Amino acid sequence: MEKLKIGVIGAGSISDLHFQSYTKNEQAEIYAVCDLNEQRAEEKKNKYNAALIYTKYEDLLNNPQIDAVSICTWNNSHAEIAIAALNAGKHVLVEKPLCKTVEEALRVEDAVKRSGKVLQVGFVRRFGTNTNVLKSFIDSGDLGEIYYAKASILRRLGNPGGWFADKERSGGGPLIDIGVHIIDLCWYLMGKPKVKSISGNTYSKLGNRANIKNLSFYQAADYDPSINKVEDLANALIRFENGASLMIDVSFTLHLKRDETSIKIFGNKGGAEIEPELVIVTEKNNTILNSQPQIDSLSFDFNQAFQNEINHFVTCCKGEEQTISPVEDGVELMKILCGIYESSETGKEITFERSNVTM
Repeated sequence: MEKLKIGVIGAGSISDLHFQSYTKNEQAEIYAVCDLNEQRAEEKKNKYNAALIYTKYEDLLNNPQIDAVSICTWNNSHAEIAIAALNAGKHVLVEKPLCKTVEEALRVEDAVKRSGKVLQVGFVRRFGTNTNVLKSFIDSGDLGEIYYAKASILRRLGNPGGWFADKERSGGGPLIDIGVHIIDLCWYLMGKPKVKSISGNTYSKLGNRANIKNLSFYQAADYDPSINKVEDLANALIRFENGASLMIDVSFTLHLKRDETSIKIFGNKGGAEIEPELVIVTEKNNTILNSQPQIDSLSFDFNQAFQNEINHFVTCCKGEEQTISPVEDGVELMKILCGIYESSETGKEITFERSNVTM
């Protein structure tokens, strides 16, 4: 069977997970690497045995040998590159978020429809084992009607800096970087209901806290403590047309005892915690039961989920499945993210059908 030839655009830190996962997929071949930094592209080419390197994505897309691309660039270039790739007849896996604005997202959606190619958005938490196990319980009705979810990813320190701290390139701070993961996961498990209204807040009070000593934190390759143009903290209440609601909060930096990740889903027959580890809560014989599925990883296994995501993308490119992370979902998430930012900026609740959020 002929292997799917893959081009990876953007050779920064997240690209390694793409490279590693494609390497382990027997139906895929890493064929080309593209990065503005030629040295970095060359390093990844050598490390993962790619055939070619490029410094301009247009040149990579002009290569008819390439079947599909992973887009691992700054958020502000996602839409431009995705549209160009689709127009060039390539399948696309684009890192989250899909782009920076709703307008861009709709243009990408149009390009997908015109091209007939696969576009998969990198909502990697959909591919976690704990996610899939919980979804099977939800789909079988064990939790009943899902009417509420609550999720947090709170980091106490600190802003990664570099492009993460530059709103022009990133589109925002923790909300668009890590918040997108938990919003998408809850929305996905809730059955992807239509949004009715959004109330959001963002805060920029602490900066990157470069003054803190004796405690390390993740820093971007181009970390510069003088750059800090995004929020420290965001929270939101999202109401859906079916009456359900979702409450979230996320931070890059916060006066917090320790980092926290918590994701909870509630139905009228049962509830569940998916993070920090999967537990399903039900009742029987007038007694509450906390049930823990026996699986290899009760928490999110990032590497395994990424492998599952890449495997799924390759299968979809070959026409054997339909992606579970389609462009339409990327558009809806952009509407939610931009709605939260708009609500914070205006100090008003955003009514979804009347909002023209563009961020």
